[in-house]
Amino acid sequence: MSRVWFVTGTSTGLGKAILERVLAAGERVAATSRNAAGLASLQEQVVETLNRVVKHFGRMDVVVNNAGYAIFGEVEGTALSDARQLFEVKFWGPVYIMKEIARIFREQKTGGYLFNISTAGGYTANPLISYYNSSKFALEGFTQSFLKEMDPAWNIKGAIIQPGGFDSEWRGNSANILPVVHPAYDYPTNPAAMFRELGKADFAHLGSPNRMAEALFKLASEPKLPLRIQFGSDTLWLIKRQAQQTIAQAEKWAHVARSTDKEDMDGEAYAAALAASPIFQDD
Repeated sequence: MSRVWFVTGTSTGLGKAILERVLAAGERVAATSRNAAGLASLQEQVVETLNRVVKHFGRMDVVVNNAGYAIFGEVEGTALSDARQLFEVKFWGPVYIMKEIARIFREQKTGGYLFNISTAGGYTANPLISYYNSSKFALEGFTQSFLKEMDPAWNIKGAIIQPGGFDSEWRGNSANILPVVHPAYDYPTNPAAMFRELGKADFAHLGSPNRMAEALFKLASEPKLPLRIQFGSDTLWLIKRQAQQTIAQAEKWAHVARSTDKEDMDGEAYAAALAASPIFQDD
């Protein structure tokens, strides 16, 4: 019997490519697109939709949380109502889905795969997209904790997907580009202004949505997945750069970290005990 997929955000870009790849393989898919008008009852919509999918197909095997959009605007220039709505779609939407699929995957006894679509922006941040970045940071942290809670006996696998740039509506109709509303940011050499100009540039993206969809389709058959997987040489470089900077800075300022330990305790021994704990034995 062919697998059943549940994919959000399928009207354009990566979501549409995944939908087409799944159907081309003869597998079944329930696809959704974002409807901002219904955000007030998003949690109820998620529960109802997932229950309908399981009732119709009898099971669910792969879930891809892909829906979302971006807000381009300075921190001071973005209304909190806009920021909260973005979080409802990009963070709370996937959370509602994960709360339901944990039960669905567990109760059907066969487990399943979860893929949460993040970006390099869920690991390293840029000016002008602070609320977008923070929603992705929140999603990555929640996903890691969620996967750690899953008993291996339930056979629930998952990964955070971090795509680089590819042709989509992310900077087009799906974007909310706000005008500069604070004069402090309105000059050419301001970092936010420079990033705004970069966003206007017409340049070719490195990534192919179809090749990304093919990669994700193959990942949905892997017996073991890493926590994070990059799609694109651009995001691979960005993620490695941020990780290397974090390690270098931690080593440079390690003396400050150690200076805050209690005088009568051995910090190195304490850290060694943490490392030996089963809780921290990640592969």
